[in-house]
Amino acid sequence: MSLAIFVSKPKEIVSARNDESSYNPYLAARREWDERYGDQITRARNWRTMAVLCALIALTLAGGLIWQSSRARVVPFIAVLDSFGRPIVTGLGDQTSTTDERLKKATVLQWVEELRSVTTDGIAQRKAIDRVYSHIANNSPAMVFISEFYRSNQPFERAQSETVSVDVRSVLPTSDRSFEVEWLETSRDLYGAVKSTDHWKGTFTVATNPPSDERLARINPLGLYVVSANWSRIFQ
Repeated sequence: MSLAIFVSKPKEIVSARNDESSYNPYLAARREWDERYGDQITRARNWRTMAVLCALIALTLAGGLIWQSSRARVVPFIAVLDSFGRPIVTGLGDQTSTTDERLKKATVLQWVEELRSVTTDGIAQRKAIDRVYSHIANNSPAMVFISEFYRSNQPFERAQSETVSVDVRSVLPTSDRSFEVEWLETSRDLYGAVKSTDHWKGTFTVATNPPSDERLARINPLGLYVVSANWSRIFQ
């Protein structure tokens, strides 16, 4: 007769052996690394991401400010006041350019006045003649025509007996480069008495060449030059 004896192992011993058999030192080291340094790495990554986002936002705002400043413009508001400080005319100032027709007309008007006027002030007369020639194209028909006019009507000799004032009545563009000008010339003796009043009409062809240096910009800022000129007296 045989007797079988069964001895059961404690559960703790079995669990410990199972843990030892499933223990992986690589996984344990990885787990230790994640627990110790993983949070720091995650926080550093988050801060870098935030820094990049902040830099992109700053660059976007800076570009927007530069774009806005490049498009900004100042529009003057003009107010004309009387002697009592009351506004007579108010409004926004219009922008102009070197090709503005009003600037061309104003330049031609002033040029005709200085060309045909005669004054007893020798210095003012010399400056007027210099300004006239500064608006004439070199080697052009206008240069020959104006030079002949000054030779036959020398303003310094005329100033010894009379003065001539010019009143431009109209400056009408007949094409992109031509203007028709009408004006009145009033001759007076040295005492101011009117000697004669003549009605004149002229045709002037101009060309635009913007100045390339400061010296030319001072005497002819628009770069408007008379290429040809012709006029005649109108008898009424």
